[in-house]
Amino acid sequence: MSTVTESVDVDVPVRTAYNQWTQFEEFPRFMDGVHEIHQLDATHTHWKTEIGGVKREFDAEITEQLPDERVAWKSVEGSRQAGVVTFHRLDDTHTRVTVQMDLEPHGVVEKAGAALGAVDHRVKGDLRRFKDYIERRGGVETGAWRGQIDRPGA
Repeated sequence: MSTVTESVDVDVPVRTAYNQWTQFEEFPRFMDGVHEIHQLDATHTHWKTEIGGVKREFDAEITEQLPDERVAWKSVEGSRQAGVVTFHRLDDTHTRVTVQMDLEPHGVVEKAGAALGAVDHRVKGDLRRFKDYIERRGGVETGAWRGQIDRPGA
């Protein structure tokens, strides 16, 4: 497994950053290689990606969601991956968004890319594009889901 941790500070309140992040179907607007995401229900999404010429489709389950704090997920089929995005209030108008992901690269190309930091670079770029996306919108999110999904066993 490879672990990636990256952060970005955005010039919007924590509520705005969190609200935008819950709009999973908007991810292709700022995530490189993500072609499509469908929200299947409150806790499941279906992803279509193409990274380094490798096309994948997979389902993910949201395992925890606490408004203005965190969203955690894990894949339910295909390549194993899991992660959490946390939202840290810096002040009334600034938020630190941190992504931590664990993923299992497959094949020689993916393993080499992970070893060379390609995944870290991609996540860092996605976060930078998220910052640009939400700030260019004037700090106005495209929607919000404020429901809570408690951690299993909590």
